Amino acid sequence: MKYLKLFLTILLAIQQCNSFLKCEAFGRRSGDGFVKVRGTRFVLNGSPYYANGFNAYWLMYMASDPSQRYLVSNVFRQASSHSLSVARTWAFNDGGDRALQISPGSYNEHVFQGLDFVIAEARKYGIKLILSFVNNYESMGGKKQYVNWGRSHGQYLSSDDDFFKNPVVKGFYKNHITTVLNRRNTINGVVYKNDPTIMAWELMNEPRCTSDPSGRTIQGWISEMAAHVKSIDRNHLLEAGLEGFYGSSHPEKLHLNPNFNIGTDFIANNQVSGIDFATIHAYPDQWLSNKNAESELNFVNNWLTSHIEDAQNILRKPLLLAEFGKSDKDSGFSTYQRDQLFTTVYNKIYASAKRGGAAGGALFWQLITEGVEAYGDSYAIVLSRNPSTANVIAQQSRKLYLIRKIFARMRNVRLWKKAREIRNRINAKRV
Repeated sequence: MKYLKLFLTILLAIQQCNSFLKCEAFGRRSGDGFVKVRGTRFVLNGSPYYANGFNAYWLMYMASDPSQRYLVSNVFRQASSHSLSVARTWAFNDGGDRALQISPGSYNEHVFQGLDFVIAEARKYGIKLILSFVNNYESMGGKKQYVNWGRSHGQYLSSDDDFFKNPVVKGFYKNHITTVLNRRNTINGVVYKNDPTIMAWELMNEPRCTSDPSGRTIQGWISEMAAHVKSIDRNHLLEAGLEGFYGSSHPEKLHLNPNFNIGTDFIANNQVSGIDFATIHAYPDQWLSNKNAESELNFVNNWLTSHIEDAQNILRKPLLLAEFGKSDKDSGFSTYQRDQLFTTVYNKIYASAKRGGAAGGALFWQLITEGVEAYGDSYAIVLSRNPSTANVIAQQSRKLYLIRKIFARMRNVRLWKKAREIRNRINAKRV
């Protein structure tokens, strides 16, 4: 019996190795496995996974009109051609034009089918998705729309920040989460909570609660909502959507913040059970006043260094730079300055990744394609029109792929060594 167990163990190890070699030879499509967290790393199919990607908030909105879906396909095709692996986008549009959620619990099926298309199309191009449930801002509804819905249901609400505290409003939001997680895709038939094309859910785009600078309100809200998501979906990763501002839990780090307090606490908020990885954003051109390009780069370098160290040593979770960019409306803007910012960001990510650190990748804001210019902003990038920036992006994709390949081969060697050791033990027992 014990020889049988050893034999089966060898077979399993060899099978894992053969399967792994096939993955390396032919590549796995994005939808073949769920992205998981192992320590301070993202992993996919057992190997380290790095997210070099982009933001494109407009994907569902555009795909809700079948005649415009080719634009979604175009941006995924262009992203894939530059080996971009992750797209972050909205799984919400609350009230207003092409609303997904018309009123609490009432949904526009045509818009939901647009989100179905986005998910199915992302899989086709080997791109993982991070889907956000709600906006902090008024754009596409956000917490203001939820508070207005609360008022129309007889709730006395004095501030948009009541989104984080009022039980009725929180119930509307929880219902939206439940509806999205249990949605069955009309294109591929997969329930969202079972679809590995989705890398992660995001509780909110840039949650802010300025009425409570202590951070306790946001802390309680993240704890409650993370528990709700995990009670329905244990397959996917979850993140809070934070920008990375430090709070009262580590006052020695407050000097690293820009000079404002928006009621979040990077370390405490990301220590909540159910939050699988930490996020930060980086907009030095917005956050710093009267600073030159060199000062902005220094800020980004220090911002990333501090948060990568905190993710590694305190949170012990991966870190994703979920938004960064450079506005072309800045005084003295040049493509060279933007490329410098991207290079600075990517070098920090790469330096951490190659030593097995906590930096899991970066997503620039934002990618658009020809025909979608109306949905862009001063940060928007069309790859075909910005060849130098596109080259910086593609180089980062290649560098992160090589790191993943190296770690994957190391894993492969360990598997073969394990199989050989077992085989040698069996042969020794037979002698």
